[in-house]
Amino acid sequence: MSWDPSLYLTFDDKRTRPAAELLSRVLTDAPDTVVDLGCGPGNSTTLLAARWPDARIEGVDSSQEMLDKAATSGIRATWSRADIAEWRSATPQDVIFTNAALHWLEDHTTLFPALMDQLRPSGTLAVQMPRNFEAPSHTLLHETVVETGDPALTSLLRPNPVANADVYHRLLAPHAASLDIWETTYLQVLTGEDAVLAWTSGTALVPFTSALDGEACDSFVEAYRLKLANAYPPEPDGSTLFSFKRIFIVARKR
Repeated sequence: MSWDPSLYLTFDDKRTRPAAELLSRVLTDAPDTVVDLGCGPGNSTTLLAARWPDARIEGVDSSQEMLDKAATSGIRATWSRADIAEWRSATPQDVIFTNAALHWLEDHTTLFPALMDQLRPSGTLAVQMPRNFEAPSHTLLHETVVETGDPALTSLLRPNPVANADVYHRLLAPHAASLDIWETTYLQVLTGEDAVLAWTSGTALVPFTSALDGEACDSFVEAYRLKLANAYPPEPDGSTLFSFKRIFIVARKR
């Protein structure tokens, strides 16, 4: 997949707010080592560097485009390219922070305990994931893909990757001294024409547009745009209301 950091950061404030709210519930005072797993362009890493100015902070991402953008930000961190599904820390970490990344990965039953294994005793795993996959923004994307009949596109469809909160509690409770899980639905007020399309163009749409070229890509995006326009009509002031649910997890290791 080809990621566009500038497109992703079009909604920087709304994409970073959940990271800030997750970080506010992490009670670790003075960690030595912090990893931002799936750091993207470094918007969440900035928060970590400000919170813990003496920590050794590493941003890890699979996208070189995102890491290149992060490297120009002046954030006090090191940057590493790695498949976050396969990432393993050379030494146990005090904090593993991951904002809007793990929903791209499969097999959370294995993944989450494996991440807990990368922590020091009393270390913290802090996770935020979108849980908006039943919203029109995502169901209409699925519908548009199916309507193409293109096996290359339909092969990219995935079942809902994020489980209910109780599933994560059961996965993590055997490993955790404390565990805090909650959900928030943000009523996001977006501006601009085709605002929800602009939002998904930086995230959920990327695997599909990366698999298409030229007119085929334009036709696919236009079909999806028309569906979104009906599902998310503009308000009288021209803004668009886009409800977005997210799940938050803070687990401190035994």
